[in-house]
Amino acid sequence: MKLLFVLLTGVASAIAVPSWSHEFWIDVTDYTIAPGETLEAALRVGEDFEGSSYAYVPMNFRRFEIAMGDAAPEPVEGRIGDRPALSMVPEEGGLTAILHVTRDYELTWETWEQFTSFVGHKAGDGVLERHAEQGYAEDAVREVYSRYGKALVAVGEGAGEDRPFGLLTEIVALENPYTGDLSDGLDVRVLYQGDPRANAQVEIFAKDGDGAVEVTTAQTDAQGVATIPVSPGSTYLLDSVVFRQPAEDTAPEFDPMWETLWASLTFAAPAE
Repeated sequence: MKLLFVLLTGVASAIAVPSWSHEFWIDVTDYTIAPGETLEAALRVGEDFEGSSYAYVPMNFRRFEIAMGDAAPEPVEGRIGDRPALSMVPEEGGLTAILHVTRDYELTWETWEQFTSFVGHKAGDGVLERHAEQGYAEDAVREVYSRYGKALVAVGEGAGEDRPFGLLTEIVALENPYTGDLSDGLDVRVLYQGDPRANAQVEIFAKDGDGAVEVTTAQTDAQGVATIPVSPGSTYLLDSVVFRQPAEDTAPEFDPMWETLWASLTFAAPAE
């Protein structure tokens, strides 16, 4: 029992105290598999597509589900401590979505410079102005954050379409990355509370077949749509962050000044 407590505490602490630039994503071992093959996916936190893998720990997530083809999402089954967090054998083909929503985590920024750098990096327009209007101090800025990850996998031919799954914030692929024509890029829509996020930044991490990572950004239009340039044989992590002032009942003992909601989407562009 003592060992289990240490394991759970260590996992929670590792996820709960990231650097200001750390992303969360669902890292699939192979994004194109045949029915009957093993589908594995790790939960990662890190930078530039490099990061530590975290175990299956139910206390750390609100949702961990898989939706195969047109079927409704079903919970990912696992045992505490499983690593990778997902390992299963899908028997039928189709575009498969893996969904993961973390619990809330608390973070206190050590310096104002770190917080302002984070806000600038993630395009938190108006955040610093509202911070001053609220009369908040510039030291020990308190933030609550949660993560909303999705990965798209082709099982068999990978036929099907991505769709909104009711996440608080979510990136939805408007084209199938495995069967569609990606010569003009992949269109995605960024959602918050089910509505399109206009003028939202999407950070793009593109990893080529040699493991080199390029980081760029795109901006959504008035309908919340951004076009992501893609190259055959590369893997992609998309990231978009919502800044908002938390409700009064959000972590009342911690009394956060800000809440951030992180949406991510991972997929691979098939090689030619």
